Amino acid sequence: MSTKQGPQQTRRSFLRKTALASAAIGAAPYMITSGALGGNGRLPASDRIVMGGIGFGGRGRYVIDAFMWNSDVQMAAVCEVQGDRRAAAKAMVDKKYGNSDCKTYIDLRELLARPDIDAVVIATGDNWHSMASILAARAGKDIYCEKPLSVTIGESRAVAETMRRYARVFQCGTQRRNIGNFVFAVNLARSGKLGKLRELHAEKATGMSNIVRFTVLPTEPQPAREVMDWDLWLGPAAWRPYNSKYYTRGFWSDHGDFSGAAINEWGSHTVDLCQWANDADHTAPVEYEIMNEKFDVVARYANGTRLVIRTGMRFGSCPVRFEGEEGWVETGDSGQIETYPASLLQERKFLGGYPADNHVREFLDCVKSRRQPIATADVAHHAITACHAANVCVRLGRPVKWDPVREEFVGDEEANRLRTRPYRQPWRL
Repeated sequence: MSTKQGPQQTRRSFLRKTALASAAIGAAPYMITSGALGGNGRLPASDRIVMGGIGFGGRGRYVIDAFMWNSDVQMAAVCEVQGDRRAAAKAMVDKKYGNSDCKTYIDLRELLARPDIDAVVIATGDNWHSMASILAARAGKDIYCEKPLSVTIGESRAVAETMRRYARVFQCGTQRRNIGNFVFAVNLARSGKLGKLRELHAEKATGMSNIVRFTVLPTEPQPAREVMDWDLWLGPAAWRPYNSKYYTRGFWSDHGDFSGAAINEWGSHTVDLCQWANDADHTAPVEYEIMNEKFDVVARYANGTRLVIRTGMRFGSCPVRFEGEEGWVETGDSGQIETYPASLLQERKFLGGYPADNHVREFLDCVKSRRQPIATADVAHHAITACHAANVCVRLGRPVKWDPVREEFVGDEEANRLRTRPYRQPWRL
């Protein structure tokens, strides 16, 4: 379903005009396939949102599949710089639709140049999230982008401004905003039933480095472009000689050129939920300090509420805990919820759905209605800013102060230099 009325009208009227012309002159009739008309639970092509998938690692496979389960989606193309993943992506899409129509690309700019594609799902490594989102918006596409939104504060600010400039629908993949137990916990905090909020606890990822690293690996022979386009994998990041270890999940996610280690990995979700619970979606904490030798960080909002980014919480991955003067609530990916007082649980209603499903559906509905979803680029920018500021605190080994209005560290030139990173040509924000 395109937001550009001219091309959409052309597609919708094409079959009708062709059929009329054939009847008028006695020509052989235009063959309309069952796929174009719908069938097997699918909507006609003119009523579908035509999409492209960019990135096909483990997360990309899951999210693209989640999109294709919606009858109003047509996944028309996939882009992936690794040849084996590119082939696997095409095989999955073609199997879903029972044809061989899915087109593949190495360079995302070729996919984005297609006028028939209405929206894209971006599931690359973190290094590409901001640049790919900006390129997609400039190409007139709506965007569902996996978290974290950026590698630096300046990048996510650029994404938020670009989405406003081009009036795009953008949903960050912080899907816990659409999962029932987390929604319940946030609503308790915002309702005042916990009393004035004192502390918000956000888990950072376990099993990852607590600090970002900038390791340079030895050079390995570079494979052919069709096997791995190394230049495009690096994208806007600093040039590094080819080494296959860079693009293993456990390595690049801790590397400062490509990601933000433990704080960004889960903080993209947990800090985001704390921001929401504190009615702070359009700001961030103003002070950050290292708590202990594990590089846990405590931050303070202007309203006095503390944000504690740490490990050691309960209830599975990505747990959060909201503490007020009169009660608290704690939950995580296990779906378990505990409250004090326990009577607060009586108000719980099931709002569930497996993590991506509700979030994906909301994005698709917003593409059609042109309203903005719950995890806009602005919301995601402020949440990841809090994570980046905490990482700056850890990287410098000292407290930092943040001005959320001017979006700069207060009187701190060393910290302010870390708000951005140089982009390798030809990439520009």
